[in-house]
Amino acid sequence: MSLPLRSTIAALVAAAALPVAADADRERENLARLEHELALLASEVRAAKADAPSIARIHFQYDNLARDLDLIRAGIADHLDAPRHPRPIEPLKGDYRR
Repeated sequence: MSLPLRSTIAALVAAAALPVAADADRERENLARLEHELALLASEVRAAKADAPSIARIHFQYDNLARDLDLIRAGIADHLDAPRHPRPIEPLKGDYRR
C-alpha cells in the first residue's frame, strides 16, 4: 500500500471518529444544561409551595413534584459522573468440557 493511500485512509478514519466525540460532548453539555434548569425549576417549586394557599379544597403535591425533580436530576448527574471509558468485562473461560 502506498504512503498517500495510507495517509488518506488514516485521515478518513480520524475524520469519521470526530463526529462521534463531538456528539458525545454535545450530549454532555445538553444534559448539564438540563440539570441546571431542573435546579432552577426546583427553587421555583419551593417558592410556589411557600405561596400556595393553605385553605384550599384540593392541594397540589409540591413535595411529590420536588422529589421527582430530584430523582431526575440525580439520574442525569449519575450519567454525567459515570466514567467515559468502557467498563471492564470479565473474560470468558472458554473451556466447556469436563
